[in-house]
Amino acid sequence: MSSSPLSLPTLAGERITLRAWRSTDAAVVMEASQDPLIPLLTSVPTTSGEPGALAFIERQHNRLLERAGYAFAIADPDGTAIGHIGLFLIPGGSARASAGYWIAGSHRRQGFASDALNTLTSWAVTLKNLDRIELCMEPWNEGSWRAAEQAGYEREGLLRAFKRVGGQPRDMYMYSRLTRAVV
Repeated sequence: MSSSPLSLPTLAGERITLRAWRSTDAAVVMEASQDPLIPLLTSVPTTSGEPGALAFIERQHNRLLERAGYAFAIADPDGTAIGHIGLFLIPGGSARASAGYWIAGSHRRQGFASDALNTLTSWAVTLKNLDRIELCMEPWNEGSWRAAEQAGYEREGLLRAFKRVGGQPRDMYMYSRLTRAVV
């Protein structure tokens, strides 16, 4: 990726909008903090209070400033934040990024994750100097890997004991999407 400053666009999907996080989005972060897995796998706080939620939102803004990546709130048709999706740059000149996403429990099973990942990916493949986007998820998380497959990601394999979750080694599926054809 270039050394120019990162800029967060607003992206429109079929049913969702990807936009910058706002302090008024704290409620969805507080809901996600009560999920048994989201705080284990992400930087969502493990406490449900507003100060922790606002700190999470501030960290998302800092990702741009630190050139670490792009963090979006996923907003429903009414503009209410219902989740998070990000494209995180892998350092070291690798021309790779990873994507991650979560939907608050009260908004799952409505196709929002798939729409958000399709929207993010359609934009990300246009970025210069980005060759590959990676996703890792636990094999039991069928909703997440189905969303990845619907967005054109291919499962590359099972990475055994790839990540510790709650202090325990967990297997992860590796998915990827290339941004252009390999010659």
